[in-house]
Amino acid sequence: MSAPSLFLASASPRRTALLHQIGVPHTVLAFPGIDETPRSDESAAGYVQRMAQEKARAGYRMLAPGQSDDAVVMGADTAVISGDVILGKPADDEEAVAMLTRLSGATHQVLSAVCLHSRNASVVKLSTTQVQFRALDKAEITAYVASGEPRGKAGAYAIQGFGAVLVANLHGSYSGVVGLPLAETRQLLHGAGIALWQGVPQGQA
Repeated sequence: MSAPSLFLASASPRRTALLHQIGVPHTVLAFPGIDETPRSDESAAGYVQRMAQEKARAGYRMLAPGQSDDAVVMGADTAVISGDVILGKPADDEEAVAMLTRLSGATHQVLSAVCLHSRNASVVKLSTTQVQFRALDKAEITAYVASGEPRGKAGAYAIQGFGAVLVANLHGSYSGVVGLPLAETRQLLHGAGIALWQGVPQGQA
């Protein structure tokens, strides 16, 4: 029996790069997006897991008839939590400055959920990481925002980019902060019968 085909319901180049890093071939869906508004009574963990599952389900519905029979669709979502506030993607540079000022010198949580959805199952796993920022001065925040990197990034920073120097300490999943928790992803892929390290010559994995 052949392994199922993996589809990624995400436009994030970071998630694609992480899957390539662990040797998992996949097809990226031209994802149309979903309503990402949190519900009034929803916890941050519940929100992130719901988003990952809704993305995977929406991606699955995009597959052509017959294509979905042996397909698995991955959805993922990552949120930065400061106190009880979910910090999404900044609307503009002013909001990015406000977010980074809030995170400066403090510890925040990064919740990252991944879901695999198929014809027979929909399974979600959650990763929680504590990230501590060093104290940032106003000039540094302004310069970082001017680089353009905070745009489109949850919490207004990218740990895999220029934003690496903002982080003083991390406890949990680095890849989860980037956007796809690989330990949890491995568990889901294993359960779905999708192998890691594909294309690597035997003995070199």
